[in-house]
Amino acid sequence: MTPTIIDGKLVSALVERETLARIEALTAAGVTPGLGVVLVGDDPASESYVNMKERDCARLGITSFDTRLRADATQDGLDAVIDALNGDPRVHGILIQQPLPRHLDVEEAVARVDPSKDVDGLHPDSLGRLMRGLPGLRACTPAGVMRMLQEYGVTLSGARAVVIGRSLLVGRPLAMMLLEADCTVTCCHSRTVDLRSVCREADLLVSAIGRPGMIGAGFVKKGAVVIDVGINRTPGGLVGDVDFEAVAPLASAITPVPGGVGPMTRAMLMSNTVTAAALAAGAA
Repeated sequence: MTPTIIDGKLVSALVERETLARIEALTAAGVTPGLGVVLVGDDPASESYVNMKERDCARLGITSFDTRLRADATQDGLDAVIDALNGDPRVHGILIQQPLPRHLDVEEAVARVDPSKDVDGLHPDSLGRLMRGLPGLRACTPAGVMRMLQEYGVTLSGARAVVIGRSLLVGRPLAMMLLEADCTVTCCHSRTVDLRSVCREADLLVSAIGRPGMIGAGFVKKGAVVIDVGINRTPGGLVGDVDFEAVAPLASAITPVPGGVGPMTRAMLMSNTVTAAALAAGAA
């Protein structure tokens, strides 16, 4: 079987074109979307990601209000930065780059963000609206996965979906979005018994565990759609959670790493920022 390669670069470019059109309409109405990103410390992966977001903002015409704090920043110092961004009318979206240094309380920081500016979709209010099926800002990576599945015409209603990983960043919100799309969803984790057997039942298998190459051919039913959310830095470069060469011959469709889910996360962040700006301007 030759699988369809689900191209995140292609879909993210489509999302960006839509976002750019919305930005042009807002700008014509006198509103320039603004995104504030808070980076604490000098984690190389986080710093690289924030740099890419800055370039995305510059390319699309979103004003960037980034704040970089030392690794030894205090909770009070971080809270003060968030409060300042909450109160700045030029800032429509706020993202607290994770992971934070271990001495800082990530839950306090995320909950301190004004929910109307929660473009990362992780505030308790945002997650609560997702749980209740209400409109709201959605977590970027899960929203990006859903958009990819939509663009490639993957049938979700009635499908058996297995999500490996239960993080608040990806696994849990994605499971809720798939339920909303009428999938039957199993969310697996480190305590799941006989993980391989559970995964082999999936019409749609999503891995978001951060373990390079863990998902091999023995985890995948023939004809399944496989979404690899993992981005793992190894001496040989970026690899996913899925052993692509082993799994691809079994899959009907599969995402590569790099070039799959990664570009979608940033594209959805920009889209969420424009949505927040439109809501603030009463133009949504």
